[in-house]
Amino acid sequence: MAIEHRHKGKRIGVLMGGKSGEREVSLRSGAGVLGALKRQGYDAIGIDVDENVAQKLRGENIDIAFLALHGRGGEDGAIQGLLEIMEIPYTGSGIQACAISMDKTATKFVLDRMGIPYAKTYIFTPGRWVAEQCEEMLGRLRLPVILKPACEGSSLGCALIKSREHAEREAAPLLAKYPDLIAEEFIKGQDVTVGILGTGENTRALPILELVPDNEFYDYEAKYTKGMTKFICPANLDDDLTRQVQQLALDTHRALGSHGVSRVDIIVGPDRSLYVLELNSIPGMTETSDIPAEYETAGGTYDELVIEILNSATLERLGC
Repeated sequence: MAIEHRHKGKRIGVLMGGKSGEREVSLRSGAGVLGALKRQGYDAIGIDVDENVAQKLRGENIDIAFLALHGRGGEDGAIQGLLEIMEIPYTGSGIQACAISMDKTATKFVLDRMGIPYAKTYIFTPGRWVAEQCEEMLGRLRLPVILKPACEGSSLGCALIKSREHAEREAAPLLAKYPDLIAEEFIKGQDVTVGILGTGENTRALPILELVPDNEFYDYEAKYTKGMTKFICPANLDDDLTRQVQQLALDTHRALGSHGVSRVDIIVGPDRSLYVLELNSIPGMTETSDIPAEYETAGGTYDELVIEILNSATLERLGC
């Protein structure tokens, strides 16, 4: 695969770490990206993001930021806003797209308006009696359900609920920790994920990756522990369903105003129905991450993937 090295000679800062619950995963993603850039002769340096990140960017004379941040502060538009102010081009989506896609509740509002299918959802309200909300939730959703924070990634804070008693027991501490708690109907089907790469007319869907975790669902342990999830790429889907899933991922990427790279998580139901779970604006780039595996199936290498993402860096974002 011939990849254009259009940013050779520029000083690349790989932004990683941060203060979110996904800090350790981000450090692993950043280390992988930094290694790939250096192997290919780029002038690149890793920057651990903290309250002094602006001084670090200026002190290191960074020309382009490669974002390997996950979670709050990295995928929610915060760092993107700083980079816009500093006029430093960066990889991935802009402020607005990141803010919306980081918030699963906001994402669902957009998906609903665009006619894109998603799992039925209940939104908890901080300060209300938890038992009352659980009763209300179970009046709207069928068991089992997944409790999850609206603004976390990597399945942090998720719980699979199978009874009313279990719902009340799990919801109270989760709501205390995550005021943005939501519940989604748990759809038993094929867990698939689709990487999206490129810009403008060159935006494309990668081969679909199917995830078969050892655990009941694709939780944090299954995501980041080698051997706990079976990865099938391309997924066990017929040609027609493959096209439908890839098109749904592209539609979601465009509906949310995403740019350059994203990853869309989808459930394929037993009746071939499709449900979008979420869009990740800065997908993981670790040794167990999904997009590198999909890209390899498409015939590329990890190093080429890094350069493709780098090439999309810009300050010009649609919808911002």
